[in-house]
Amino acid sequence: MVTTVPVNIKKLEPAAKIPTYGSASAAGADLTACMDAPVTIEPGETYLVHTGLAMELPEGYAGLIYARSGLATKRGLAPANKVGVVDSDYRGEIMVALHNHGKEAQTIESGERIAQLVITPYIAAAFSEVDTLDETERGAGGFGSTGTH
Repeated sequence: MVTTVPVNIKKLEPAAKIPTYGSASAAGADLTACMDAPVTIEPGETYLVHTGLAMELPEGYAGLIYARSGLATKRGLAPANKVGVVDSDYRGEIMVALHNHGKEAQTIESGERIAQLVITPYIAAAFSEVDTLDETERGAGGFGSTGTH
């Protein structure tokens, strides 16, 4: 059973496309580029791609913007910040900072699916400053300290 939550979407541009799910069980809804002209992203460059959309996420939810697997593996294009976070109080345009990790220039066309948006609930932490932390077997070991197998 899939849980749904209402999300209000506002088109900032007439050509903008409302996010769509590629299948009945898809977790991410596709975000589409909405631009006046195609843009070419050179290797190692990042370009802020417009979607022409703003949205109103319910309080307690966030929109997480992830790479589309095909775009990332076949063309080397993925969000520069790895995962974008859209907070529930943000009302500006949703944009995707696409980075070209590949060795060839890549052109993005308006209407092309550029990323996927996952709507998820989150838990806000109540941070408390303390002088000591509880001891654990692992302690402060990090970055490979638990081994590889």
